[in-house]
Amino acid sequence: MITIAAAALKALEASTTAEKVSITHQASKAWFDGEYQLKFDKTAPQRPGRPNKPVLMLPKDMPKRRKAKARASRIAMLHAIAHIELNAIDLAWDIVLRFGEGMPKEFIDDWVRVANDEARHFELLNNRLENLDTFYGSLPAHDGLWKSAEDTAHDLLARLAVVPLVLEARGLDVTPGIIRKFQGAGDQQSVEILQTIYTEEIEHVRAGQKWFNYLCDKKNLTPEITYRNLVDKYFSGSLKPPFNIAARTEAGFTESFYMPFVGK
Repeated sequence: MITIAAAALKALEASTTAEKVSITHQASKAWFDGEYQLKFDKTAPQRPGRPNKPVLMLPKDMPKRRKAKARASRIAMLHAIAHIELNAIDLAWDIVLRFGEGMPKEFIDDWVRVANDEARHFELLNNRLENLDTFYGSLPAHDGLWKSAEDTAHDLLARLAVVPLVLEARGLDVTPGIIRKFQGAGDQQSVEILQTIYTEEIEHVRAGQKWFNYLCDKKNLTPEITYRNLVDKYFSGSLKPPFNIAARTEAGFTESFYMPFVGK
């Protein structure tokens, strides 16, 4: 009987986007059908498998985007979001493989579900790029997301603080504005995809908050103080408003965690 660790490793090591998405969907179904053993007999890789393209650049070297009404700018935005979603597939599998041992089965359930969502999001975006006569990999992308994974590879609390509770929470902040830009350009197909992603990302932030609070309770730590200390230590950027307080609160992520960063 295959283990959940072996399934996670197979998804992480997949080097084409089609393979990574397909393996993720198959593994998610198999896990929830009870076909995998809850056992951790594999080790997480330092880096996941990746296609030859896109070319990866430092965030500071990425080209600037133009106005969203321009077709090229909309393609660049969709490509950037597709890159985030591809990384998010690997981040979800990595959290399962690297940190799942000793955690409740519900923890595995949540992050397998997140991996499956992210794979579906990537498919939606990749199909939309192809409808626009382009493809994922046609533009450069940055490697900052996986750098966050590497920096927090030793500490589940740090991983949860930085990935779902900074990076994915920031997605909740910026996506409504991106949706409005696509609406202004009359690109309803992209709008519907982005709205689907936005709604489901609220649940991903909720999962991050749930398990962050769980670990803090287990270790007798104050969640808000622990969060701020970890973000100060492991997140190289800054947390600045505007925040989508309604969506963050819906995800269980209250202002007491992040508002103290304002004005620092």
